Amino acid sequence: MTHDTDWVEQTRHDRESKREYFRESPHSPLPAEMQGESFPGLEYFEVDPDYRYVLALAEHDEKEPVTVETTAEGEQTYLRWGEFRFERDGTRVLQAYRPDRSADRLWVPFRDETNGEETYGAGRYIDLEDDEHLTAEGWVLDFNRAYNPTCAYNYAYECPLIPRENWLDVRIEAGEKDFPAEPADPHHHS
Repeated sequence: MTHDTDWVEQTRHDRESKREYFRESPHSPLPAEMQGESFPGLEYFEVDPDYRYVLALAEHDEKEPVTVETTAEGEQTYLRWGEFRFERDGTRVLQAYRPDRSADRLWVPFRDETNGEETYGAGRYIDLEDDEHLTAEGWVLDFNRAYNPTCAYNYAYECPLIPRENWLDVRIEAGEKDFPAEPADPHHHS
């Protein structure tokens, strides 16, 4: 990201790559009958620089474990690593988690006021890689890169639910919109 507009082009490129992967790859989370000509597409909000922040991460002194419920009634454990504070109709706070102490990425899941309308009802995720999103100025928290968990496309996947502490009472009109079809259901037979 050397120029101010490079990130916009990269975001658009990444979105198109994801569409192609879902439509064509044998490793797509979509079953074969939802790929190729039958692919319903992926929808996104327009890229908006107002939803891209460069922020300090206020690391927690104690990296407390947090148990997160999943869509399959399971549990996953993360470490509450730190928090981001940003302005969006007032000051907002999002917790950032790591799967363990040696991980070089942060997971920033969130729910917002668009869930269940324009976006996936259970919320969205942002992944931050230390070597890609951590700059000399801070972490790049870009809601334009918010994406749906795999269970939004296919019920066969187990996805962590958004911890209540990351439910925002504001609209985040950036990133991926809700999947425009019903998720694949491996247990439903016609």
